[in-house]
Amino acid sequence: MAHYGLIEAGGTKFVLGIADEAGNLSARHQIPTTTPEATIGASLAWFQAQGLNPAAIGIASFGPLDLNRASPSWGHVTKTPKPHWDGADLAGPFARAFGCPVGVETDVNGAALAEARWGAGKGLGALLYITIGTGVGGGFVADGRLLHGLSHPEMGHIRMPRHPDDRDFPGFCPFHGACLEGLVAGPSILARWGASLSDLPADHPGAGIIAWYLGQAVTTFQAILDPERIVLGGGVMATPGLIEQVRAAAAASGAGYFAGDPAQVVVSPGLGSNSGLLGALAVALSAALAAA
Repeated sequence: MAHYGLIEAGGTKFVLGIADEAGNLSARHQIPTTTPEATIGASLAWFQAQGLNPAAIGIASFGPLDLNRASPSWGHVTKTPKPHWDGADLAGPFARAFGCPVGVETDVNGAALAEARWGAGKGLGALLYITIGTGVGGGFVADGRLLHGLSHPEMGHIRMPRHPDDRDFPGFCPFHGACLEGLVAGPSILARWGASLSDLPADHPGAGIIAWYLGQAVTTFQAILDPERIVLGGGVMATPGLIEQVRAAAAASGAGYFAGDPAQVVVSPGLGSNSGLLGALAVALSAALAAA
């Protein structure tokens, strides 16, 4: 049976894996994200130490990314605030080392593919995956196909109304200030309140404010995309009780207008911590199919 190399490339860590096409993981490893040279070099060394002879390699990465196959910088990171990674070539080193097809997608697009294929959206037509962590991003899958345009969607950078108790915070996004990412991502929470959301006292208003913003975002995406499932992942969503508050905020914001009850539409990842790695597998399978 063919095996595939998997890379979930995050801003703080790279998670590596080997799996067959059915999604059975036979090996898994984690390394810190430092510089491109060190991180990619360590990734190559681990795969080689496993004796991997991959049918394809899939990379689901933080971005932004150049996903235009006709571009000379395809498979590169583009304008990222991540130090050292602006312009880094993700795909090239693995293609040269293993001589196999390499696929690259954003981490949220990969997770969206995996959740649609094997997880919370299995058997459904349209799924939106939103991650709320160090950054905020979204990927949309309809009938097995990702949404692309000139590049890839940047759903974390939509403009937001302001919560009445949060008007003085300028936002943390270096490009747009108080966009969705600038208001709800982990660094924005830390900048406001000096702790992660899960570490704030139970009576702190922070969780309610973040849930309010996410509820507004849910109804915005319902209006534009009408997904059957909206999967909310990422470290911020690990805060106990937050998803319930988001559902309530979305129900209030939607005012009964949109199809589907947020209690059923808005869900946690069905694949748990494997959404990212299995997203990389979905990307690898697509790369192998395109090369066949």
